[in-house]
Amino acid sequence: MKIVIAGAGAVGTHLARLLSKDNLDIVLIDESEERIAKLNNELDIMTLVQSPSSIKGLKRAGIEKTDLFIAVTPDESENLVCCMLATQLGAKQTVARIDNYEYLEHNNTKLFENAGISSLIYPEKLAGQEIAASAKYSWVRQWWDFDGDLVLISVKMHQVSPVINKDGSSEPNQLIGRTLREIGMEGHHFHVVAIKRNGETIIPYGEERIQPRDLVFFMALRSEINTIRHLAGKDNYPPVKHLMILGGSKLSVRADWAIPDNMSLKIIEPSLARCEQLGALTKERTLIINGEGYDVDLLKDEGYEHLEAFIALTPNDEENILACVAARRNGVRKTIAQVENLAYLDMAEALDIGTIINKKKVAASHIYRMLLRADVDNVKMLTVADADVAEFIVKEGSKVTKLPIMNIGIPKDVNIGGMIRDGKGYLVSGNTQLQAGDKVVVFCAGSTLKKLDKYFK
Repeated sequence: MKIVIAGAGAVGTHLARLLSKDNLDIVLIDESEERIAKLNNELDIMTLVQSPSSIKGLKRAGIEKTDLFIAVTPDESENLVCCMLATQLGAKQTVARIDNYEYLEHNNTKLFENAGISSLIYPEKLAGQEIAASAKYSWVRQWWDFDGDLVLISVKMHQVSPVINKDGSSEPNQLIGRTLREIGMEGHHFHVVAIKRNGETIIPYGEERIQPRDLVFFMALRSEINTIRHLAGKDNYPPVKHLMILGGSKLSVRADWAIPDNMSLKIIEPSLARCEQLGALTKERTLIINGEGYDVDLLKDEGYEHLEAFIALTPNDEENILACVAARRNGVRKTIAQVENLAYLDMAEALDIGTIINKKKVAASHIYRMLLRADVDNVKMLTVADADVAEFIVKEGSKVTKLPIMNIGIPKDVNIGGMIRDGKGYLVSGNTQLQAGDKVVVFCAGSTLKKLDKYFK
């Protein structure tokens, strides 16, 4: 497969690194000689110092033989123009990064398809939706909804809940120290599909024991969520009603629109001019406050100590991480930090700052789905784990329909956690026989997602 990436910024560079691991034919175009030179010393891919909207440059990149053209420059207009040109010059599929929410409206889909743009991606919108989903529950690190009442959540394991009851007792964690086989014998409707431990992502089997500080990923029916909460010792974590966002970025605006109206929300922003803009961009319920995130007196005056959730979305990763550390030390249960530097992700997780959002991984998830030959409805590249989650749609006659799951020979670092059949969610076991039309939720550690094509296509 031949892929051309226009733009060697943060997203384009991340995509080039990611896709180069799959031994694909990749060409990266950017007009900055400095950015291209840096990547030439790091990656074994073809690069071109050229304007991405140059017809001559696109032809030099071999656009007529390109399977997927990805335009992720900082300029939305350039991305759209690039994709239109690429289609006219022979590219089979194109995807453009945009900043205009209006373009994603359903009635505009045909307009862009007719112009030669296969797909649009707005990373801030996707990341805002992830923030809103994770912010709903103070005891959950990540929360993903699937059809049929299937849910994937991640929960940090502590020996006891940090909350002390009024009588002085604490809530024990009933999962730590037990094997998955022991837990499974109790008849719960959930599976542990993966564990992040000491920087490593594990696909666990029956004799694996849950340990303190594990980040555990559960695939469950929605009806079983309170059971997981109780077993993990999280009963005393409060519902989220009051949130504060540090930083008034575009991502903050997208998060504001995705967060439910019944939650109280304040945004702290140091620029007075930006505060005035935010007043027109955010929901009516949202209070915009002009101030600095390190102003402790201001934060206290705004009810900092009574928050259930604190979200740091400034352009500075270090500030976001430290702000969340401070919030947790002040008793805030739910913290979310935007961390764009991939080198900081493991450190941020080790500091136990809570949920981590990375727009590059959000964008890559959307694009990676287009590389799979099987019918894939959704892909999520997990921010804090070396793993992907994908929804495969089972095709008539595909390999996975021939035998029960335990006998089809899927890789060991793959876990099929659940499926949706006729609109209803089910957990799966080794004895489950998949059928055409099933939508299957698959958890893959490492770089195994493309290896599953042959099972589902």
